[in-house]
Amino acid sequence: MRPDYWLERWEKGRIGFHRADPNPLLVEHHERVLGGTIRVLVPLCGKSADLEWLVIQGHEVVGIELSELAARAFFDERHLTAERVEHAGFIEYRRGALSIFVGDFFAATPELTGYCDGVYDRAALIALPAELRARYAAHLPTVLAPKARALLITLHYDAEGGPPFDVSPAEVARLYERFTATPLASADARDDAPGPLARGATFVQENTYLLELP
Repeated sequence: MRPDYWLERWEKGRIGFHRADPNPLLVEHHERVLGGTIRVLVPLCGKSADLEWLVIQGHEVVGIELSELAARAFFDERHLTAERVEHAGFIEYRRGALSIFVGDFFAATPELTGYCDGVYDRAALIALPAELRARYAAHLPTVLAPKARALLITLHYDAEGGPPFDVSPAEVARLYERFTATPLASADARDDAPGPLARGATFVQENTYLLELP
């Protein structure tokens, strides 16, 4: 999957994955998973309302996003100004406790983002095909502090294609073998998954995990 795919979707407004309100699973599981963490990484963050919600909870929030249009939209839609800072390979939009870095997640380093002790992933892993999911899970710990904790939300269904892509519990265990993975919730998500249903899925599960680094 080429970066142009996502850039084009943002340019054409094909962003059905975007939610205007904070994710209910983030609100429900925040205290258990991210309570006490300081710096929370949100990979492939788009213009998510979850960024603002996490800042309100008292976190420093680091978003990484491929589309500069999405990063600008986050601030413009809230009538906020942000400082624009250029780094090698990245553009940072910064305001208060929030920084959104525009660039390639796989090029992110702790020198850029700082070491994060929390991660929130609702739409990153499931946006990637299998070969990139493996790269993503391998790269993630390079920007994390020891004992970092992550809230991971995935979809599991019985059809081909994506995004969003099918990520089974077995794949989560395999990808995050460096972490301790604890299932937190599983729910029927057919009412909120038109893509998988259109591709022939007969079930769609939304699975939520706590991931912990040693």
